[in-house]
Amino acid sequence: MSEQNNGLSASPSDWPKALFAVALLFSIFQIVTAAFHPVSTQVLRAVHVGFLLLLVFISYPALGKGRPWQPLAWLLGLAGMATAIYQWYFEADLIQRSGDLTTADMVIGLTLVVLVFEAARRVMGIALPIICALFLAYGMLGQYLPGDLVHRGYGIDQLVNQLSFGTEGLYGTPTYVSATYIFLFILFGAFLEQAGMIKLFTDFAMGLFGHKVGGPAKVSVVSSALMGTITGSGVANVVTTGQFTIPLMKRFGYRPAFAGGVEATSSMGSQIMPPIMGAVAFIMAETINVPFFEVAKAALIPALLYFGSVFWMVHLEAKRANLRGLPKDECPNPWKSVRERWFLLIPLFILIYLLFSGRTPLFSGTVGLALTAMVILGSAIILQVSSKIMRFAFWIALGVLCAGFFQLGIGVVFGVIAVLVAVCWFVKGGRDTLTLCLHALVEGARHAVPVGIACALVGVIIGVVSLTGVASTFAGYILAIGQDNLFLSLVLTMLTCLVLGMGIPTIPNYIITSSIAAPALLDLGVPLIVSHMFVFYFGIMADLTPPVALACFAAAPIAKERGLKISLWAVRIAIAGFVVPYMAVYSPALMLQGDSLLATFYVVFKAALAIGIWGVVFTGFLQAKLSWWERILGLAAGTSLILATPISDELGFALSALFIGQHFWRARRAEVAAA
Repeated sequence: MSEQNNGLSASPSDWPKALFAVALLFSIFQIVTAAFHPVSTQVLRAVHVGFLLLLVFISYPALGKGRPWQPLAWLLGLAGMATAIYQWYFEADLIQRSGDLTTADMVIGLTLVVLVFEAARRVMGIALPIICALFLAYGMLGQYLPGDLVHRGYGIDQLVNQLSFGTEGLYGTPTYVSATYIFLFILFGAFLEQAGMIKLFTDFAMGLFGHKVGGPAKVSVVSSALMGTITGSGVANVVTTGQFTIPLMKRFGYRPAFAGGVEATSSMGSQIMPPIMGAVAFIMAETINVPFFEVAKAALIPALLYFGSVFWMVHLEAKRANLRGLPKDECPNPWKSVRERWFLLIPLFILIYLLFSGRTPLFSGTVGLALTAMVILGSAIILQVSSKIMRFAFWIALGVLCAGFFQLGIGVVFGVIAVLVAVCWFVKGGRDTLTLCLHALVEGARHAVPVGIACALVGVIIGVVSLTGVASTFAGYILAIGQDNLFLSLVLTMLTCLVLGMGIPTIPNYIITSSIAAPALLDLGVPLIVSHMFVFYFGIMADLTPPVALACFAAAPIAKERGLKISLWAVRIAIAGFVVPYMAVYSPALMLQGDSLLATFYVVFKAALAIGIWGVVFTGFLQAKLSWWERILGLAAGTSLILATPISDELGFALSALFIGQHFWRARRAEVAAA
């Protein structure tokens, strides 16, 4: 996902004016359509993809680095936008003649498919386009295959109709989610980032944990978990918080590969951390047709176990290497940083409240974004005033004006923002804030590019799968291999996710595997949301597993270490990520899908104990260095707790007690002998 090669990697103030204008127009279009719904959903999807294509072609070169050759770049970009205008202008005609394409329809449809493939290649490399091209080839030539994979054969016109028109191809559910929720949440994160939210999170984490044993690495874990509440993009998270945390960890004696591994693992976990989570969570809610709240609820305990495990590994490694934290006087006061920037938390809390009170993500995102803009503009105006009473009165008045939204609609909010913009123009320092808001708008468009293009291209797979019905064939294979063996089916699904994830980001990985493997797990009796979460989890783990760990390679230049070495550490640190999904399948109470709280409490305790012991085994240290036989004992104890067989729990608890008891006794004796 390297944006480093093109115009988009620079600061927005250094962008060419045309690129800046296109990105700004893109964000404005998205905000207006989210607030007022002036166009149909089909047109919204088409224009969203049109803007993505235009942005990609004028900023990403065909090969190498630097700016693309502009005449050709604009020709391709405007051709992409022309496909959207065609969909908009002929919308009614296209609906009437659905399935019966004219020559012009064919030209536009083929152009769109070719441009989306090329745009994805420029943004994400060759892996995802190759996978999608294989599916496309299957749609065109599957009638010549032997055995169960054969289908009745489809003409080019049927494939173009499926992919380029209607809502089952390039304009499928992922593109709809990208054009609505995801774009708004990316913009929301961009505004908070520009306003200083990253500094608030890192200062807060630094103040709480910087002076503890292994402080810098704990700061990385906590700040990444917090960053996940506003960005939900793993690789972007590595690049933003990693710039600060990885050098800090190295300065305090952590090995470069370990420092990179901690940051990559923590950042990928941000996608599974409620309340906002990554883009996949919104796609999942839309795909399985449940409220977003249900997805976040199912993710909560696994996410806490994941981050708890990373935190624990960091603590053990720090104890093993005897790494102290920063002196306390060098750490910022966490509560002072909250006092200085508390107002940035208001939109975040309101957004979370709206999401969890059953409002749609689209509504919640629109309100959250509007509030963020108001808070940033309002604070630029009122921080000029020294009187606390005046400040208090200002925020109250702003709150009352916003409350008018519930009676009078979104127009009130836009009116208030327009007034604040006008006042900022004349206030000292206000114009800088307006520039910051403009930069946030174009930053939002920049961050939406890799996500949006991935969502559009995987539409090829969705289109071919729904046209040919090949998903049921794959599901049949998985069911046949793991006929009476759920565990074998889970391992096969996990391997599919990890292999696919070698070259493609989490979103297309989830979409591909959930459309193929999740139905098979459902047939084996796994609850719907648990089967999708299983696939989601391993889609994230794929970014940490060798040989092509995307998150680890993003951390490599910052850590000045090989991506592969970072990846090997990341897998050890993220051990919980490999264990929790299996436990959730056998004990759905872990994802709050059970009936009783007692069952949930029991399985959480068991999981935490198993992960804790495995952390000790993989680090090789608790109170003292572990001997080889202790490692075997600990591994057996953790494994017994995870297995869902009749007496494995009792055996696991007994082995755990033996492991912990004898280790502390041995460490105590060694201490006395040394003294």
